[in-house]
Amino acid sequence: MLEKSRNNKQVDNYIAELPEEIQDITNALREIILDTSPNLIEEYKWSMPNYSQNGLVFYLQAAKKHVNLGFHKGIELVDKDIHNVLQGTGKAMRHIRILKMEDIHLDQLKPLLEAALEMNK
Repeated sequence: MLEKSRNNKQVDNYIAELPEEIQDITNALREIILDTSPNLIEEYKWSMPNYSQNGLVFYLQAAKKHVNLGFHKGIELVDKDIHNVLQGTGKAMRHIRILKMEDIHLDQLKPLLEAALEMNK
């Protein structure tokens, strides 16, 4: 279970307002992100949860039917995306779209999360 001291109250409120299935996905992704590093800081910026460690690393963007697990420097992860799960066409950011709980595959997420953190060292 998450250490409550690491949870941002604004993020708690954001998640509480989401549809139930989207709450479940968002909470699961939140836990996976925070488990990646004890030094990650959870913040509520730009109307969504953001996670930083030596700069911005991840974000969670919930919609009615999906949640995007975003990488602020995702363009730099493309060569590490062996499962081809990263989406997006912006200058820097990329995301993984999660439509249901079954779409959360730790074997695909963990290497990308760890690589993103490594870039911020």
